[in-house]
Amino acid sequence: MKAWHLTSRPQGLPTMDNFALRDIADAPLEKDQLRVRNLWLSVDPYMRGRMNDTKSYAASFQLDQPMTGGAIGEVVESRMEGFAPGDLILHMGGWREGGVIGLDMMPNKLPIALLDAGLPPQTFLHNMGLTGGTAWIGLLRVAAAKPGDTVFVSAAAGAVGSAVVQIAKAREMTVIGSAGGSDKCAWVDDLGADAVVDYKAGPVLPQLAAALEHLGKAGIDVYFDNVGGEHLDAAFAVANDFARFAICGMIEVYNDARPQEMKYLIRAIPARIRMEGFIYTDQFIDCMDEFYADMSGLIASGAVTIRETVHEGIDAMPEAFLGLFSGANIGKMLVRL
Repeated sequence: MKAWHLTSRPQGLPTMDNFALRDIADAPLEKDQLRVRNLWLSVDPYMRGRMNDTKSYAASFQLDQPMTGGAIGEVVESRMEGFAPGDLILHMGGWREGGVIGLDMMPNKLPIALLDAGLPPQTFLHNMGLTGGTAWIGLLRVAAAKPGDTVFVSAAAGAVGSAVVQIAKAREMTVIGSAGGSDKCAWVDDLGADAVVDYKAGPVLPQLAAALEHLGKAGIDVYFDNVGGEHLDAAFAVANDFARFAICGMIEVYNDARPQEMKYLIRAIPARIRMEGFIYTDQFIDCMDEFYADMSGLIASGAVTIRETVHEGIDAMPEAFLGLFSGANIGKMLVRL
């Protein structure tokens, strides 16, 4: 089996020189271990932060050690109670073809009933997994969005943002999505967004203000942030009183050491804006059953869909990851093995 290793810590945008694909040794299984053959690998922006040697909510990747991330795999051999050969599992032993994993990789069997109902296994890496759960928790729990709210979503053509757009529309909210380029904006429009901002066509704030005027809205009640920077500042500028900001990601500045400049941050005081950063795993366990039931129903009804940008083979993993920062994906970025 082969696995990607981080060989040096990136300065700014990572390059292929920061990675190496190496063989990993096979070994007999010990108690509470599984041997897994990976089928799908998740590619996510948060992985960039793990390449830094800094304290964060997720441990840093160790140099010259196999990297980790979300994956769907098939159990080949088991010495872990409750798992048997042939089981499909969601686990954190990604960035590799497979191998031996333990409890630290958080293996969970995919729900048989949902698979039998026709959900493809990789759905548990997007709408039924990390990205869909992040969208659901951030919108409904962190931002406490409700019917009638006006919601602004950045990176609305991404895996998380596209789920936010659709969940919000299913709950009778007005949605303005931001995406880069005509193809992505057209897809966000197809998802049901009431207005779309093309950040590549010009500054965000004038477009956002024009969209609100066209929709007859005074401002936004909820901002779901995947980008930071200019989008976040524009959201401060047009926020209604008591607006709620769910801060999920800031991909615009992940590879930039410069501080963000917020011209309109001062509005947080008179508008009494509540801004909260959140991590999916902080709240997911307590509402997993509710999320699965709600999201599976939305998917089954056609209210929530996804587009997948798929790269083939273990060799493609770094290329797929770097593509996140150039806007190479529409929907969820995946690697199929």
